[in-house]
Amino acid sequence: MSVRVETDKDTAVAVVTLDRPGRLNAIDLAMAGQLRDVWQGLRFDDSVRAVVLTGAGGRAFSTGIDRDAVVPQPNSPYMQDDPLLTIGPKANDLWKPVVAAVQGMACGGAFYLLGESDFLVADTTAAFFDPHTTYGMVSAYESVLMAQRMPFGEVARMMLMGTAERISAQRAHDIGLVSELTEAGGALEAATAAATVIAGYPAEATQGTVRALWAAKEAARAQGFAQAPHLVTLGNLPADRQAELFAERQSGRFRSR
Repeated sequence: MSVRVETDKDTAVAVVTLDRPGRLNAIDLAMAGQLRDVWQGLRFDDSVRAVVLTGAGGRAFSTGIDRDAVVPQPNSPYMQDDPLLTIGPKANDLWKPVVAAVQGMACGGAFYLLGESDFLVADTTAAFFDPHTTYGMVSAYESVLMAQRMPFGEVARMMLMGTAERISAQRAHDIGLVSELTEAGGALEAATAAATVIAGYPAEATQGTVRALWAAKEAARAQGFAQAPHLVTLGNLPADRQAELFAERQSGRFRSR
């Protein structure tokens, strides 16, 4: 299993861990299916009243979809399969509060998960970026999700600058993407402490509040997502050209801000 779930019955907090550290917690098709199963299972587990979502290994929360994942696509410009669209808690109708604990890199497809968390806690090693444009891909769903979490100019710059820049943990905190910044290694503890407080409140009140908060976002997200498949179809380079650009990448050449 590449997703671990540990539940503390005393605090009513479940910690969901992306557990592929050797692949920087990149999401393959098996992990995508496991995430869906985890969120569905937590809907029915009344002993859990709040959730912490994190990544194993310290180097990355997640680097998005695994580059080796093979996703068959229908032979039609009107139909597109994206396995990450259903990996988040809200996509699975889970309205229990979810706090993300971010350590290391969070990029690309990781935003499907961060975009559906209720708030983020990060340590000083956290770094956020989106590599899509660098490799000839449209950042569509990720852009829609993050545009609801960050000032427009900040998310536009992150998406358009690709791998040339990373948003530091401090900058992410300054612009409101991250609600609490901790010392290195402290994000999980701080996120769990916040989740424990929330789990101590009546579940009906916290879940109703989560539902109300997301109701305010749903119309804009739905409209953005409706445009995404067409933009991806029109704007993405052929897969072989994307692979060439990825192979030509030069690691370590980026600016942090």
